Amino acid sequence: MRDFVNYGGPVLVVFAGNIGVSLDPTKFPGLKLTVDPKTIMTLAADLSLKLGAQPTGGTIATQAVYKAFDAVTEALNADANDLENVIGHDLEALLSTGYLPVSNNRSQSPLDDTAIVNLMNNGTTQLLLQLLAVRNAKSYQMEISLDGGKTWQETPISTQARRIVLTGLLPGSAYLVRARAIGGSTGASDWTPARSIMCT
Repeated sequence: MRDFVNYGGPVLVVFAGNIGVSLDPTKFPGLKLTVDPKTIMTLAADLSLKLGAQPTGGTIATQAVYKAFDAVTEALNADANDLENVIGHDLEALLSTGYLPVSNNRSQSPLDDTAIVNLMNNGTTQLLLQLLAVRNAKSYQMEISLDGGKTWQETPISTQARRIVLTGLLPGSAYLVRARAIGGSTGASDWTPARSIMCT
């Protein structure tokens, strides 16, 4: 139930947004939530905004992302505690809230690795990325680097692999791009080898 603390920023935004929509405290007699689901949606929207500003914002923007990420996970964790006290191990009730169970099965089935099939410019400030589709993947996570892979910045996740547009990039800058599949019992595949491209 607490795997969300290991999610990347864009994945956490989607997860928290789903909690905000799905979690209805009126369905559970005696449930008093520490954080209102609407507040969780607001925190997720703030994290999404901070993530969008990160690629060009430097150290201050990165710290803002960390702070927003912590705010979302703390809110989710607080409500997870409240839920556990009321619903216990009722899996059907848990799934109705948007939270996901954590498997105790030690025989894991990791996702196959994806691969970058194509990476090209898609007009000014945009790159077009095509990935190898992976069976059982729920989404695909991408990261970009402007410093040769020393630091990585997350981009919005994609639910499909064939056409992913990365936007808001700096013309004339050399980017490294890597990707991985999200889903499966281990959470994510390995990162692809990074590919380099000059953004137009």
